[in-house]
Amino acid sequence: MTRIAAERLYRKTGITPTDVDVVELHDCFSTNELITYEALGLCQPGEGGAMVDRGDNTYGGKYVVNPSGGLESKGHPLGATGLAQCAELTWQLRGEAGKRQVPKAKLALQHNIGLGGAAVVTLYRLGFPQTSSKQVEEGDFECAAMFSELSNVLRKDGAAIVKRVKGTFSFRVKNSTGREAVWFVNCKTGNGSIESGSTQKADCTITMSDRDLVDLLTGKLNGQKAFMQGKLKLSGNMALATKLKELQPSAPTSRL
Repeated sequence: MTRIAAERLYRKTGITPTDVDVVELHDCFSTNELITYEALGLCQPGEGGAMVDRGDNTYGGKYVVNPSGGLESKGHPLGATGLAQCAELTWQLRGEAGKRQVPKAKLALQHNIGLGGAAVVTLYRLGFPQTSSKQVEEGDFECAAMFSELSNVLRKDGAAIVKRVKGTFSFRVKNSTGREAVWFVNCKTGNGSIESGSTQKADCTITMSDRDLVDLLTGKLNGQKAFMQGKLKLSGNMALATKLKELQPSAPTSRL
């Protein structure tokens, strides 16, 4: 059933399995996951085991399969399985999957099977990719104005800031509605730069709420106090966090 459904889908869309970046499939048993790789065309028949050995079913390989953890990690919930797969793939394509995020995911494949002999295979692609991420960051996050102002500062005085800081930061921010966004701040090379939605590994990762980050960057919130209160979480080079004051732009509070 899965093979026939997949073949029909590929024919109808003109998409091939090699175009896919991320997959959520019905891994009701470990053996079923292996034969589903083959049925979906992710590998040739009989090569499911070799695909796993090559690491082509996980991060760094050809595909990332079941970044959500799959059915077994959720207790194999009948009925909810399909919706959970849909949600995960939507988050992946929107860049909202947090630590599970598949870098540069553009095309997602969903596979589900049901009692009585039913198979569903479908593809997802992000609509309006040219505007969606910008809308999330600039429209839904107060700190977006701060990073915009910091970009201007780097353009004017970036070389001097890079000389003083010599490091990179990843700001992982959650707003009041629970949406998450990431800003990568390079104060290590050239004149420095800022990239939103980046999956690059930073020297120091800072996780905060949107409002608390604004207060930190405007000097209203003391970094050490925020850390002790659990408002600021650090990973990586924690010593680099002492240089956060270098990233405090003089953004007008009216913009926030």
